[in-house]
Amino acid sequence: MNSLPPFIQEFASLKPFNTFAVAATARALLRADSIAQVLEGLSWARNLNLPVLVLGGGSNVLFTRDFPGLVLLVRLAGQTVLHRENDEILLDVSAGENWHQLVTTSLSRGWYGLENLSLIPGTVGAAPIQNIGAYGVELDSVLAGVTALERDTGRQMQLSPAQCAFGYRDSVFKHRLKDQLVITAVQLRLSRQARLRIDYGSLREELEKRHGDGELNPARVADAVCAVRRSRLPDPAVLPNAGSFFKNPLLSREDFDILSERFGNIPVFPTGNPLQVKIPAAWLLENCGWKGRRVGKVGVHEQHPLVIVNPDGGSGAELWALAQAMAASVLEKFAIQLDPELTIV
Repeated sequence: MNSLPPFIQEFASLKPFNTFAVAATARALLRADSIAQVLEGLSWARNLNLPVLVLGGGSNVLFTRDFPGLVLLVRLAGQTVLHRENDEILLDVSAGENWHQLVTTSLSRGWYGLENLSLIPGTVGAAPIQNIGAYGVELDSVLAGVTALERDTGRQMQLSPAQCAFGYRDSVFKHRLKDQLVITAVQLRLSRQARLRIDYGSLREELEKRHGDGELNPARVADAVCAVRRSRLPDPAVLPNAGSFFKNPLLSREDFDILSERFGNIPVFPTGNPLQVKIPAAWLLENCGWKGRRVGKVGVHEQHPLVIVNPDGGSGAELWALAQAMAASVLEKFAIQLDPELTIV
């Protein structure tokens, strides 16, 4: 490559930067800790007509092959309080900040709203793309805005929550604006007043086990969320994985009633829409016999059928083949299409 900026690394291993620990190589790798480096890297890739892949914590990606362009590791750091009024805190957080560290820091300051999203892996900049969510709360309930750079022009733009077009594990960044922006910061609207959301089944059970009828607070909710997640999801540092591989499918109430006639009592999650229900993908996969199964070097976690694991250094292609086989079995048995939460490269 000609005119390679000094902070860009050629033909770099991506194994340390994805939680599946898949062996893959990027033609170029940039760890950007400033806006200037992001802009220079984008300009360099554009001049060579190379594709760009933005990577946060690598917890939501599966590499099935080498990447033929620039992998941009966004490592922008910093937090700024933009506004305080009564009990409201408007916080600007740089995209490279660790998400769980943000949650714990906010709680320590008495800023609430993120407690149900504790222990979600990855960086702040990746959160809006996925509209991350857990235990009855999604990011869009606290997000006030997103700051991003246009890849083609380097122009900074600001997106409102409405412009982000959030849905269930979905946003405009996966559709109309896919591969067009680099998120550099996220604005969050937090509160000094606790508004606990504890109606999610497993979370409520954990809180009852820990505290009975005792008083609850955001810190106790966060601790319970962490306990539930740790009991169900393996640590990627110990057993390589990317958490839940598939989205929970959404069905119309009519289709769900038809399915219930065939398969009996199927668990559901509320969606806020009386005409729609959400079915646990884990239940579908367990009923197709995937829990704990091994296929060569890869497999499915023994405690959670929604988690694909890579215990023996399997390739991305092997992991993807397993995921496709799992989805195909659910489609055959239940006539339901499972869609991956992850970005498949």
